[in-house]
Amino acid sequence: MRQIDPNEPRIYFLPNAMTAGNLACGFFAVLTIFNGILEATTESGYDFAKAQPFYEKAILLIFASCIFDLLDGRLARLGGKESPFGREFDSLADVISFGMAPSMLMAKAVLLPIGDLGWWLACIYVLCGAIRLARFNCLAALPKSANVGTDFRGIPIPMAAGFISSLTYLIIYFNETDRNLGAWKYVLAGAMLGLSILMVSNVRYPSFKKVGWRTRATPLLIVSAVVTVIATVRYHHIMPAVLFSAYLLYGLAVRPFLSPKVTHEIEDVDDGPDETGETGPGESI
Repeated sequence: MRQIDPNEPRIYFLPNAMTAGNLACGFFAVLTIFNGILEATTESGYDFAKAQPFYEKAILLIFASCIFDLLDGRLARLGGKESPFGREFDSLADVISFGMAPSMLMAKAVLLPIGDLGWWLACIYVLCGAIRLARFNCLAALPKSANVGTDFRGIPIPMAAGFISSLTYLIIYFNETDRNLGAWKYVLAGAMLGLSILMVSNVRYPSFKKVGWRTRATPLLIVSAVVTVIATVRYHHIMPAVLFSAYLLYGLAVRPFLSPKVTHEIEDVDDGPDETGETGPGESI
């Protein structure tokens, strides 16, 4: 019988398989962006129209990474299998999927016409994203105290990547007449800088970690969720930008002005009793 090294980190299959899916989607998003760059680069210059299908595919892969990132944490908490290895693996995957892939997309697909400034903005975004993930891991490793909440400090990097990618996806869809995006590239540049600052800020965003498989729901909530899913599939160019924008604006411009009672009603849900008969507390991020 093989002896197990007590110092060997525990690697749980399902949560880390989801993280691996996140990383794979991020890798293929970067690869797809490279292919778009090669396709668009001609002797006469840079033809954005030729690269557009590649960039749209890369954005969809970033969205898929967001889904895998959502699932890995849910599965880990559902099975009580959270581990330091999973936390570190998830952060490494996030740097690729939500740091490198969106920054390359913006620098080469969108911000190329504004020159070196685009590269600097992309670099700042990756740097702030990595700092945010490192800070998250440091805070998660601290001993948990009873009064620590479940809020994110700074906007999570998957939400930042989802917002900038969905906004790009929407603008490309509606901007048929100007394939180089016109003045929209400056809007996206400003959004990317703002997201970089938000990631390392102390603005609190809800984690919704208590929403899980055992969360009690009302019929109205179920119908709303189903309608949202159907609308997202049907209007896939529009709804991602709506959903990511709603989360960004809620934490930045709405939540600070809500009373604790209203905030509690919106964000806190009853998970019901766990296997030990107690309600499981959320973890600080």
